[in-house]
Amino acid sequence: MPIKHYKSSRGARKKASIVDRTDLYRGEPMKAKLTKKTATSGRGSAGKITTRHRGGGVKRAVRMVDFGQEKLGIPGRVEHVEFDPNRSAYLARIVYKDGERRYVLAWAGAVEGSMMIADEKTPEKDGNRMQLKNVTPGLSVHNVEIMPGRGGILFRSAGSYGMVMDVQGDHAQIKMASGEVRLISKECYATIGSVSNPDWRLQTIGSAGRNRRLGKRPNVRGKVMNPVDHPHGGGEGAQSIGLKYPKTKWGKHANGVKTRKPNRYSNQFILERRKSKKKK
Repeated sequence: MPIKHYKSSRGARKKASIVDRTDLYRGEPMKAKLTKKTATSGRGSAGKITTRHRGGGVKRAVRMVDFGQEKLGIPGRVEHVEFDPNRSAYLARIVYKDGERRYVLAWAGAVEGSMMIADEKTPEKDGNRMQLKNVTPGLSVHNVEIMPGRGGILFRSAGSYGMVMDVQGDHAQIKMASGEVRLISKECYATIGSVSNPDWRLQTIGSAGRNRRLGKRPNVRGKVMNPVDHPHGGGEGAQSIGLKYPKTKWGKHANGVKTRKPNRYSNQFILERRKSKKKK
């Protein structure tokens, strides 16, 4: 879908853009598939901020998405493609042959009337779901399970996908967007194709108010604070931070720090580490 650019009629519209949603369903979502969303404002059980820059935002209802798609062998038809305010991807409202309706992640190219099916082995068509052992190497997949029967975990955001490199022994080799190659059980299910709304990353927020409606509070740079509030603070004007390396608000390394635990159990399933970005 193309990007819609707003006219610069006022400051809040200057350079703002959004993905054009004129082709999406504009009716009400399924009431039976809605649940409440509890806002935390980034606070823990003590009521204190544990995650900064969160809070506010418009009230939303959570759509219950069927990530597992365990209705095997029953074909379904896309009734509507809908916008979901809680995620970057669109949702497809599926009506199955037995009359049941569910939400699933919409795949790129999904339109009203598109057919899909989930089974152990299906035709390799975008939107169909099958076990990794039956997927031809070189195909793109999304909504991939990590553990069989747990539901899709990987590649669920707008435009994302992984690539099946090979299937050997009990595992399939999946290449991530980062370049990492990971082993996943060949009994896990995956949906063919990529996730819908790939243009999502091209839109421009354009105003602080739009960010507030998304539930994001202001993010103040450390270098404009006082020294008592941040290690980068102090100085006159647009001065450098005056340190050998950037630090967090609490004095720890901010950039280039590995956050993964060195002896994590899943290290055995990483066949090839992700590529580091080289500085030009």
